[in-house]
Amino acid sequence: MQLDREARGRIAGMEKSILGALPGALDAFYTQVSAFPETKAFFSNAAHMEGAKNRQISHWNRIAKGQFDQDYVRAVTTVGEIHAKIGLEPRWYIGGYALLLENLLAKVLDERWPKSRFGGQLPGAAERGAEIGAIVKAALLDMDYAISVYLEASEAARLKIEAEARAVEEAKAKERDKAIGYVGNGMAALARGDLTHRMADDMPAEYASIRDHFNDAMAKLGEMVASIKTSSSAIAASSQEINSGANDLSSRTEQQASALQQTAATTEELTASVKSSAQSSRQSVTLADNASAVARTGGEIVKDAIEAMARIEGASKKISEITSVIDGIAFQTNLLALNAAVEAARAGDAGRGFAVVAAEVRALAQRSAEAAKDITGLIGSSDTEVVEGVRLVRQAGETLEKIVEASMQVSATVNEIAAAAGEQANGIDEMARTVSHMDEMTQSNAALAEESAASARALLDQIERLNRLVSTFRTTEGQDTTAPARRARAA
Repeated sequence: MQLDREARGRIAGMEKSILGALPGALDAFYTQVSAFPETKAFFSNAAHMEGAKNRQISHWNRIAKGQFDQDYVRAVTTVGEIHAKIGLEPRWYIGGYALLLENLLAKVLDERWPKSRFGGQLPGAAERGAEIGAIVKAALLDMDYAISVYLEASEAARLKIEAEARAVEEAKAKERDKAIGYVGNGMAALARGDLTHRMADDMPAEYASIRDHFNDAMAKLGEMVASIKTSSSAIAASSQEINSGANDLSSRTEQQASALQQTAATTEELTASVKSSAQSSRQSVTLADNASAVARTGGEIVKDAIEAMARIEGASKKISEITSVIDGIAFQTNLLALNAAVEAARAGDAGRGFAVVAAEVRALAQRSAEAAKDITGLIGSSDTEVVEGVRLVRQAGETLEKIVEASMQVSATVNEIAAAAGEQANGIDEMARTVSHMDEMTQSNAALAEESAASARALLDQIERLNRLVSTFRTTEGQDTTAPARRARAA
């Protein structure tokens, strides 16, 4: 367009003239728009048309300033989108601009036409305006025809392309329908269990891979179903054997569990008996220990008695010595009393009182001698008894020592018996726990055997159901395993 800065400056220089001529030009434009039903139909009422006129004034204000920036581009884009939305063809838009420019150029040219020296307008402005307007109309008419032809050719090319695309799509649709028909027939055969069905070779080339994949899948599925039929028979027979073996194992395990329970009960009774014996042995040990303790206590008492006898013997000896001293004193006293009596006799009447005293002293001395003699006799007899008592106590001590030794031997023997009985009880108790554990394991094995039998029966049921399902498929081998499954169940 070569709308450079100089050109934009020229437009900006005519801003006052353009804006002054714009209202009249727009009035003439919208009057022409109202004259044709085709263009008037784009406006709902006069207010709608007046709003469009005001937006044109705003738009031309930007043009008159020579502002062709991003805001201008956005505004023009919005106008174009609105025209496309309401269906305003370019020919109406170009025709409207022709009328607008004709009036706008005439007004601007008339205003800017040179004046005479006397202030009047020189002639030729109207003719030049009409000439420029005619040129503009011719240019816009040519543009309208060129754009119309272009749009018509573009529309024809578009219609041709759409027709060709429809033809191609129709051909593809026929091929697609044919392929869908083949696929539908294949799915129906598969639903019936017919694994011998294959898609035809005249499948459209675009869908040949579907045919190949389907045929391969049907072949492999047929092989798999035939293999399942064969394997299910073998599994049924094996399951029957497992079921029979599991039932036999369950029965034997139950018998073994019953025997173990009896063994466990007997072992518990034996354990109780041995524990009772061990308890009695421990009580015997306690009694033997008590007897030994009593014997030891008696030995200690005998020792104490021997020591007491020894002390009594020593005391008797001391008393004998004392009585000997008393006896000596009595003898000496008797002699002294005798001497006193002799002297008293010599004294006559003067010594008669002294003689009486001497007689009493002599009598006392004799009684002391007699008492000492009696005590000596008693002490002699006591010494004999003490010696005999010491001998007897020593014999009792020796006997008690033998009793203690025998009690200790009995206690040791009973301890050994109790220890042996305890070990035996522990061994029998351990054996009882082992038997109980074996019983628990046997019970668990019996439960597992029963579960295995139940699982084998369930497996047989599932295999029979599988055979019924598989028998609905038709393969190239045509095998049916429902009968073998029943024979295996009956066996």
